Amino acid sequence: MSFLIRISRGKFYLFQRSAERCKNVSTDRPRKLTAIDRGKLMSLPPRLSVIIPHLNEPDDLRRCLLALEAQRSDGIPFEIIVVDNGSTEMPEAACRVATDVNLQRELARGPGPARNRGASIARASLLAFIDADCVAQAGWVKAIVDFMDGHREIDFIGGDIRIIPADPGRLTGVEAYENVYSYRNQSYVERHGFSATGNMAVRAEVFGKVGPFGGIATMEDTEWGQRATAQGYRIAYLPTAKVLTASCKSFAELTRRWDRHVAHEFRNVRHHPSGTLLWLANSALVAASPLGETFRIMRSDRISGLRSRCLALVCLTRIRLYRARRMFGLALRDNTAATVEAWNREKS
Repeated sequence: MSFLIRISRGKFYLFQRSAERCKNVSTDRPRKLTAIDRGKLMSLPPRLSVIIPHLNEPDDLRRCLLALEAQRSDGIPFEIIVVDNGSTEMPEAACRVATDVNLQRELARGPGPARNRGASIARASLLAFIDADCVAQAGWVKAIVDFMDGHREIDFIGGDIRIIPADPGRLTGVEAYENVYSYRNQSYVERHGFSATGNMAVRAEVFGKVGPFGGIATMEDTEWGQRATAQGYRIAYLPTAKVLTASCKSFAELTRRWDRHVAHEFRNVRHHPSGTLLWLANSALVAASPLGETFRIMRSDRISGLRSRCLALVCLTRIRLYRARRMFGLALRDNTAATVEAWNREKS
């Protein structure tokens, strides 16, 4: 007899497999190991160190930790390191829902420094990074450990990241857009040589050689991954290591996310020869780009139904026009430092 754990909308579902049928049992907590099994598991050195930066989102962190705790039943010893980055209150209560959680604090602002703090005290030879608002799906830990054990030539990996819709049967425009365009980690890995740190794993030895993540002024996941691949380290996409994350709740929240991305991109080009002219030309291309995206949206396997596809196209058009306007604005008046700082502290 075996068990399968699935997570949907914050609840755990335990399926009992037998030769005849599956029984669906809903519970707020994962199935617990026996005291003997848990004792044996916790006495072993961790195979994986899971590092989670946190800033004023204890409810999301609790959900993240419960999903990780459910994976103890796979029999792979792992530790969890939560690094608070200046919350108004340390998330001690949230951390008590899981075992072997090491709660730390990093005062240097930004998720990069928080992840660096976790990596500096990690005990395992493999490091996994996940965000506090992400929910690791069943088998996430096992998929990472098994793949890295079986592919010694690979130095770091990126897994699949998908959206958790509020109502799967009726997506909002923002959710439909994000399902198609946000967190395209396979493209990041295979075309651009980096992984989003909401679902990334790396050998600890490699992380030490490449060096730490950048601070608040950088797109730390992009910069770190491309620095690693430039040094010859190999990255792979692992679709079986899957996490879910909440979508932006409003168009305004989506624009704040893009404010940060646009500001970082402008920082990379503003001092280059002809950088401003190229930036303005790219702004015009961004404004016109929705015309060429209709086919992608209509063929995407990440959403279904004409309604969702139309909503995605409308939201895409709005956000691309917003981005183009912001790009023009930065070329005329550079306020990138204020934009990046505001993004990082918006939850405080």
